[in-house]
This record gives sequence, C-alpha cells and structure tokens, in this order.
Amino acid sequence: MSKYEIEFQSRALKDLKATPQQDVQRILGKIQKLENGMHGDIKKLTNFTPEYRLRIGDYRVLFELNDTRIIIHRIKHRKKVYQ
Repeated sequence: MSKYEIEFQSRALKDLKATPQQDVQRILGKIQKLENGMHGDIKKLTNFTPEYRLRIGDYRVLFELNDTRIIIHRIKHRKKVYQ
C-alpha cells in the first residue's frame, strides 16, 4: 500500500480557520485517512484544477496528486467551493 504525504497550501489553512470547529475535526480526520491511500468519497474532476475532490458531508476538499504527495488547495462548503 502506498503512503502519501499531505501538504496544505496556505489558502486551504485559511479555509480551515473559517470553518466551524466541529466540522474541522471531521475534515482533518478524513484528510488523514488519505495518507494511507485514496480512500473516501473521492472524485476526479473534469476540466477543473486541482483535479480531485474529497466529499465530507457538506464540505469539499480540493486537492491534486503529485507522485507521493497530496497537495490540498481548498477546503470549503459545497456551495462555495467551485466558484
């Protein structure tokens, strides 16, 4: 099983700070599971950068896969994430 290194962009960290605390814990737990492989409700996006999204309830984590690194770009509510 491949091991991934999680890297947060500064924009994603800002998004997390603006997210309600009870949701942050759940989101970080799901992101941590990505280290052990691409598990969860993950979808490859078409014509969109970054190219992957992880669905966690009403939140979306947009990330890209770069060899053994998962680079997280945005963490936003589903209504606002694709704008």
